Amino acid sequence: MSKASEAGAASSAPYWWRAAPLSDLPQQPVAPRSDAVIVGAGYTGLSAAITLARAGRSVQVFDRQKPGEGASSRNGGITSGNLRPSLAEMTAKFGAARALAIQEESKAAREDLYRFIAEEKIDCDFKLVGRFNGALSTEDYDRLAREADWLQKNLGVESYAVPRGEQRQFLGTDFYLGGSVRMDIGGLHPAKLHAAMLRIAREAGATVHGETAVTGITRDGDGYSVATARGAVATRDVIVGTNGYTDTADRWLRRRMVPVRSRIIATAPLSPNLMGALMPRRMMCTETRELHYYYRPSPDGSRILFGGRDGTIAAEASWPTQSLQTALIDIFPELGGVELEHSWYGYVAMNRDMVPRIFSRAGKRYAAGYCGSGVVWARWAGAKAALQVLGEGKGASALDFRPPGYVPLVAGKAWFMPALFAWMAHKDRVTLRKRRAVRA
Repeated sequence: MSKASEAGAASSAPYWWRAAPLSDLPQQPVAPRSDAVIVGAGYTGLSAAITLARAGRSVQVFDRQKPGEGASSRNGGITSGNLRPSLAEMTAKFGAARALAIQEESKAAREDLYRFIAEEKIDCDFKLVGRFNGALSTEDYDRLAREADWLQKNLGVESYAVPRGEQRQFLGTDFYLGGSVRMDIGGLHPAKLHAAMLRIAREAGATVHGETAVTGITRDGDGYSVATARGAVATRDVIVGTNGYTDTADRWLRRRMVPVRSRIIATAPLSPNLMGALMPRRMMCTETRELHYYYRPSPDGSRILFGGRDGTIAAEASWPTQSLQTALIDIFPELGGVELEHSWYGYVAMNRDMVPRIFSRAGKRYAAGYCGSGVVWARWAGAKAALQVLGEGKGASALDFRPPGYVPLVAGKAWFMPALFAWMAHKDRVTLRKRRAVRA
């Protein structure tokens, strides 16, 4: 057993906090009035704050944790903007026009993030390196090839299939049966991006209150009264951007978002030769397993960060870290003796549509349900919600069509996750056994 497999060997703090520790903002008085109140100081809330403050609105942002302490500084930093349902599934559910519009918006959101980083001169280690998606089965490879062809022909995205015989040009493993590449996805340092957005929002004039929980929001004439841990605020507009960290202050939203733990491990530094062999093109990576994993080189190219669903709903168990390490070694057997330095988790928010959402209820705007792809979607959705508050046509979005459906018996805890995790792991084992049988 390696040192990494021993319980408690890896730090539970996100690797990202090494270079971009969370900010301890000076406590400011809560103003009794403002044009807008934003709940949540992650990517969503800060994006909305930047948009509104730059339009001349007085804005207060509240977060019950330190700004960015949630998923905005805990994610993998992959600019995927994934859509979990296929185009066919979305067409069946939402109609052909909206399904295509959502696909087109995913491209626009990704490009808008890159524009924002460039125009604001944000140093967040962004590199447009592309993403490799590994196929677990021949059927998966055929599907990935069709999807790559569709992206190329319909959205103009540089994408192509990678046969197994060419796989090692992209990834130093024989675990997959080929895969696909798309070159419009890159990697960044998520905590550095958040720190820059926090700075920009404050420079624009927004007031950000960390460690100040919103405890309730009620109608008050044409506006709202927002109760917080340090005083009430009268406001005309409210934007809620709490996503996987929604608490009982908004029970309606809490019943529509399913918080799921996503965990990432970070290896100790690897030799340049080994990194070159395992990740020759330094691409972002994902795969087609039911319990799919996502992974990437660190921004400095010295280690591998490897993530996936945690499978727990409480406490800090050691087995999810060991499970991730086993999956990492399945792909890269060379890492069998490598120590892990970090293992941390954050919450992503799923919804019944499994599509990121922007919606309104009783006049309040919501942006949430990014389904694990918030690096792209959260900033985009926050800006869209703010543009809707400003009454601008640019606030229109294919993601804004109705509130997500009620999810029975969840109420903020995905109690079914351990069983679902076990079922998906079983399905993956069956696929791998079939694959081995065919080879034999």
